[in-house]
Amino acid sequence: MSQEIAIQAHNVVKQFGDFKAIDDISLTVPKGCIYGFLGPNGCGKSTTIRTLTGLLTPTSGEIEVLGYHIPKDAEKLRLKIGYMTQKFSLYEDLTVEENLTFMGQIYGMEKHQLKSRIEGQLNTYGLDQLRKQRVKGMSGGQKQRLSLASATINQPELLFLDEPTSAVDPENRRDFWEKLFDLSDQGTTILITSHYMDEAEKCHRLAIMEAGKIRADGEPEVLMQQMGVNIVEIKADNLRQLKQQLLLKPEIRTAAQLGMRLRVLIYQSVADPIDWLRKTFPPLVNCEMNRVRPTLEDVFVSVTGEGRQ
Repeated sequence: MSQEIAIQAHNVVKQFGDFKAIDDISLTVPKGCIYGFLGPNGCGKSTTIRTLTGLLTPTSGEIEVLGYHIPKDAEKLRLKIGYMTQKFSLYEDLTVEENLTFMGQIYGMEKHQLKSRIEGQLNTYGLDQLRKQRVKGMSGGQKQRLSLASATINQPELLFLDEPTSAVDPENRRDFWEKLFDLSDQGTTILITSHYMDEAEKCHRLAIMEAGKIRADGEPEVLMQQMGVNIVEIKADNLRQLKQQLLLKPEIRTAAQLGMRLRVLIYQSVADPIDWLRKTFPPLVNCEMNRVRPTLEDVFVSVTGEGRQ
């Protein structure tokens, strides 16, 4: 049985003058999936989301979202999606309840349906005691929960989240992700942009973006397994000098210092990386070295920038 698809994009380009914000990207997002875009600021993540929602018209390429052709059917799609922006975009002078009411009315919800839905959202997102609170007096975490409650007031089939956790603390980020997993479990497809590595690992599927291009695409665990490197952490003296020496060798893909250790990515053509290091660099003979599991940061570094050279 084939998997249902929420988003299908082929060879999408978005130019602003001579600048390509999106450079020939293609992607497939299964329904019910949490699909992440990982990349630095300015790499094209937000432009991609705005293009997929129909807010921006692609320069070229084909986009189909929930069976609608974008941008032609963008107005029809609007009622079936939720969208939460990076910057808080609700009304500061309205109360929590008034903001939810306003959003529900935008989606054309009937009065009785909207009242019931608001009560549910207030309870789900821990806002019941804040219903009469004006937004401008709320904390960052409370505003984030209100933004998510507003973005899902219409029970969207597809939820777009543009760096939604960039302005909140780790505890609120963790709670926020628990809500996303709940939504995914209920069948909501979620497309989320982030520059946090730990968040990217939580996604079911992930695209790593750089300069408008998708450099890697797949399940986080699979991406880590397919790197083509072994990773060794070295505990030694003079790590800065050691790093420079290691990077001169073509067998070394990258090296980075982590506290008192040096994390070294060595191509898999080297059968026994620890033995090779001891033989190639005599000062390491008696140093502590361990093979370790790849991380998404390793993947990110290896497929972007200097890691591809």
